[in-house]
Parts: sequence; C-alpha cells; structure tokens
Amino acid sequence: MSNALTDTSAHGTHLRRHVGRLVLKRVVAPGALLYLFLVGSGLALAHPLARLAAGESEVNRDLADGRTPFWNAVTSVLSTLADTASIIGSMAVFAVLLRVLYGRWGESVTLMTAVILQSSVFVLTAAVVDRNRPDVPHLDPAPPTSSFPSGHTGAATALYIGIAVVVGWRLRQTWIRWALVLGLAVLPFLVALSRLYRGMHHVSDVAFGMLNGVLCVVIAVYAFRPGRDADGDWPRVPVQRRRRSAG
Repeated sequence: MSNALTDTSAHGTHLRRHVGRLVLKRVVAPGALLYLFLVGSGLALAHPLARLAAGESEVNRDLADGRTPFWNAVTSVLSTLADTASIIGSMAVFAVLLRVLYGRWGESVTLMTAVILQSSVFVLTAAVVDRNRPDVPHLDPAPPTSSFPSGHTGAATALYIGIAVVVGWRLRQTWIRWALVLGLAVLPFLVALSRLYRGMHHVSDVAFGMLNGVLCVVIAVYAFRPGRDADGDWPRVPVQRRRRSAG
C-alpha cells in the first residue's frame, strides 16, 4: 500500500511538472512574444507614427456624424456582448458545455486558454501604451486604459473564433462547419465596428485587438488541441468513453 501511494504521488508530481513545462513553452513564451510585439506596435502608433495615424480620426468623425438612435441601440448591444462580464460568463458556459459534449477537457482548456491569454496580453499592453481615445463624443464610459489595443474586439475574437475552431474541428458535415465558422467569425467584426461607431477606438486599435485575439487562439490550439500526440505530450483521447463490457 505504501509503495502504491508513493508511486501515485511521484506520478502526480511528474505530471504537474510536465504540464507546467508545456504551458511555459507553448503558452507563456509565445504569449510574451505577442505582448512585446503589441507593445512595440502600440508605442509606435502613439508616438513616432502619431501623425501618420491621425488620418484614422476621419473614420471616427464620419461615424459620429452619422449616428442615429437606432444604431446607437444596436451598437450598444453588440458592444455589451464583448464586455468583461459577458465574456467571462460566456466562456464559463461554453467550457462546461464542451466538457459535457465531448467528455474531455481538451476543447474547454483550449477555449479558456485563448480567452485568458488574450485578456492578460491586453491588460499588460494597455498598461504600457498610452494612446488617447478618438477625439469624438464617446457613447460608453471610457475605462482607465489605453485606447490600444481594443479589449472588446480582442475578447470577442478570442471567444467566438475559439468556439468556432474547437467545435468546427469535430464537425464532419462541411457545410455545417463553414456556416458555424462564418457565423461566429462575423461577431468580432460587428463588435469592432461598434467600438469604432461609439467613438471608443481608432481603426488600428480594433485591428490589433482582433490580431491579438486570433493569435491567442492559435497559441491555445497549438498547445492544447485534442488529439495532439507530438513528442508524447498530449496523447489522443477518445471523444466518447468506451462502454465497459458486461462480462
């Protein structure tokens, strides 16, 4: 009994170290590179390239001049889809649904990693880059963070593109897969347009926010996609558990 407990404890310790090394290698390291890239891009747009980027303000002014009560309401709903509470709640719900649907944690962990990594990179980048928001009336309260990158756009991209990827790779019907992917892919673009319309971000802010979300999904899929068996890191796990034989 003592030997069995010792072996189990040693196996658990080895597994934790293995997973820790994998997370550092495949999530933290590329996430750090993404962070450095975004910080460099944001500082360039906020300072040496500020005059070149000034033309973006025309887009915000044109959108502000064309505001109507109808589109104010529509963009408010779309923007709310990507606020912090909505993203966290949706991520939690889909993580549970994916776990129940596929009987494993691979898809859920992939989705959560993409969303959490995007949020971490966004917060750390916004803390360094000091870019002012567009000089137009803001329809939403301006949070005490930089305009670069767009957190709403990045979060929507990580969540909805992440869902499209983790569900899409399990669907056999091609037309259903593409309908799902296209339908979910539209949402980040609508959120991005809403943030521009509401005067909260420049065009480059939402573009880099979307890039942040897409790359975080790529990093998460590379690290945790089910069926990964390279180097023996993530052996293939069957979608459905085999039934125990009655005999």
